[in-house]
Amino acid sequence: MFERSVFINCPFDDDYAPLLQAIAFCVTFLGFQPRLAPQNGDNAINRLNRIDDIVRTSKYGIHDLSRNRAKLEGEFARMNMPFELGIDYGCKTFGAAPLPTKCILVLEEKRYDYQKCLSDIAGWDIEAHGGNYQAAIRKVRGWLVRQAAAPPKGATLIESRYAVFQQWYWARELDAGASEDDIREYPTVDVVDAMQQWMEVGQPD
Repeated sequence: MFERSVFINCPFDDDYAPLLQAIAFCVTFLGFQPRLAPQNGDNAINRLNRIDDIVRTSKYGIHDLSRNRAKLEGEFARMNMPFELGIDYGCKTFGAAPLPTKCILVLEEKRYDYQKCLSDIAGWDIEAHGGNYQAAIRKVRGWLVRQAAAPPKGATLIESRYAVFQQWYWARELDAGASEDDIREYPTVDVVDAMQQWMEVGQPD
């Protein structure tokens, strides 16, 4: 479980959903298990404890700092992502084996934005995706190939299979009686579960 698990610490708002789902698909398609905090829906366990458990049991962590800038006057910046990055880094730095083998990828929307809000990680290899899901796939794919010995499948292939998955998923849900509005409202964790199911049934067209 540890060796194939990837903690995805990203925003869960509607605007970010296309990137989050594309990242999760890339992770799944390359043979890894995406881990998101909402996947554990046990209300008896608070969110931070769920995150702690995921971090401890995931060798890889993807952390997107795109929401560190407030967009509107009076709006607060989002601190959850850098906080969870800190948990992951602390686990890697101070944890017992096998935790020191953990690998971390940090994403941002615009190049060098992180230096304005989290300068302590200056010198890290931060990747910018420009808010584009295709760029996010390329960044995650390259990192998994380099750091996790993922099969070197091309980013274009991953993107094309992602489109096939989406067609399959929508057709399956429509056949099950859902409306298009229903499907749009489904939480990302349901879509991520469907990705694994699609892989298990042989990636049907």
